[in-house]
Amino acid sequence: MPLIADPPGPRERSSPNRFLLWLVISQPRRVLLGATLGSLWMVALTIPPYLLSRAIDDGLAENDLAALTGWVAALFGIGVVNAALGIARHRTMSKIRMEASFRIVSTTVEHCVRLGTDLSRRIATGEIVAIGGGDVRVIAQSLTVTGPGIGAAVGYIVVAVVMFAISPLLAVVVLAGVPTLALTVGPLLHRIERAGAGYREQQGTLTTRLVDVLNGLQVLNGLGGKSGYAARYQRDSRALVTQEYRVGVATSWVDALATGLPAAFLAVVTWLGARMAAEGSISVGGLVAVYGYTAMLVVPVSFFIEGAGDIARARVAARRVTQLLLISPESRTGTVDAPAGPSMLRDPASGVEVRPGLSTVLVSERPADSAAVIDRLGGFTKSDVTWGDIRLDVVSAGQLRGRILVADNDAHLFTGSVRDVIAGRHEPDEVRILDALHTAVATDVVDAMPDGLASTINPRGHNLSGGQRQRLRLARAVYADPEILLAVEPTSAVDAHTEATIATRLHDARRGRTTAVTTTSPLVLDRADSVLYLVDGAVVAAGTHRELLRTEPGYRALVSRDTDEGAHR
Repeated sequence: MPLIADPPGPRERSSPNRFLLWLVISQPRRVLLGATLGSLWMVALTIPPYLLSRAIDDGLAENDLAALTGWVAALFGIGVVNAALGIARHRTMSKIRMEASFRIVSTTVEHCVRLGTDLSRRIATGEIVAIGGGDVRVIAQSLTVTGPGIGAAVGYIVVAVVMFAISPLLAVVVLAGVPTLALTVGPLLHRIERAGAGYREQQGTLTTRLVDVLNGLQVLNGLGGKSGYAARYQRDSRALVTQEYRVGVATSWVDALATGLPAAFLAVVTWLGARMAAEGSISVGGLVAVYGYTAMLVVPVSFFIEGAGDIARARVAARRVTQLLLISPESRTGTVDAPAGPSMLRDPASGVEVRPGLSTVLVSERPADSAAVIDRLGGFTKSDVTWGDIRLDVVSAGQLRGRILVADNDAHLFTGSVRDVIAGRHEPDEVRILDALHTAVATDVVDAMPDGLASTINPRGHNLSGGQRQRLRLARAVYADPEILLAVEPTSAVDAHTEATIATRLHDARRGRTTAVTTTSPLVLDRADSVLYLVDGAVVAAGTHRELLRTEPGYRALVSRDTDEGAHR
């Protein structure tokens, strides 16, 4: 089931504007409350200038202490109300931003899970990191316009009406502010979008490179290539900084105008008001009110400009998010029920048949060929694979993933205790975990850790060796106890003695269960019920390990080479 109750549909994913609108209408009550509080808060800001003018005209000018006290008390009271409204508005807007962030993250995570192995082939890792690291925050910030933004519009209209009652000329000057803002800020917003789009693309590319370098740092150190990659990253970083300056120039102008334009309005209106007061057209209190109203306009005008800038940046970020959401998985699953009982997996493209209840090994001189067969059998790529009499691509995703497990050497090890890492999405069972570790010959890995099963595994298992990580991955797969286990080179990083032990224990642990692995190790092949020999991705011979050694020279040469290499591991 989806992580959120009302995920965006195809229409909402089709454009940045529709995606942003979906974020707004997905929480209507909270947005309505934010807009109401923002409007009340902004309107309440227009009251103090009026109260102050009455205190001056009715109290100070008339030397009436009672009137002065009353108006001052009212001024204090509206200040308390403003503070309460401001707090409530801020809390509501924080909740709106947090809800929007949750929806964006949930939507993207769910879509990434749906893409499965297609994700890494269709979009760079750095792009995903950039979406989670910056785009979510930028988009969520833009939703501020639904509260203070709407309130700013209401407050602007209220001030214009009040100013019209004082002086039509002053009201015209105030109302002229909106088109002035549009003419001044509009070109800058377009520039932010253009420069921001280029910057965001370069940022995603550079982040991808950084992720690749960090993942392969040990290899780069061994090859002596770290300095070359560091120099290239530094050069691209400087180019990104230059692009960021372009975005910063437009953004700084918008921020400057958010302060400068209101100040200009304040100066113009105050000058006009002072002339009117000098001519006797308005009272001294009226002049103070005009100044107060104009000073209050600093808030809505600033919100107009800042909100416009936030939306411009959010459109750039939302475009990257929608581009991810528009990626369709190549391998689709349907709603058809899987076979009721254990059934054969057939891959017509290669001729591979994985019989239920048996252990099958795929052997190929090119490991990528046998790994590709596993991907098809596991439903990770488009194919004509059948499961019993049913096409695999029409089986419901829940049943497919619940009964067929694909384990490969790139499987992620998330940070956490050994207990949680082995249990995965299943409930931890201490006895079963120890049995799985025993099967994968990984008990010594846990024994060497300070806290046993409670010991922490670092992200991607960086506090473990390659062989230790491989054995823990295998233990996790064994613990899941799937009906069909498909494993890619599960013993490639261990020594010959450990490999032989794993082959025996895995065969015993999976007895009567369907298991298919890819390898060229004779230690594993000798324990298999059936061996399929692939050439150029297609089965050319099938039988037991010993039968193929007698009848297939190519198979014998391949396995003998692996034996020679294994002796030096």
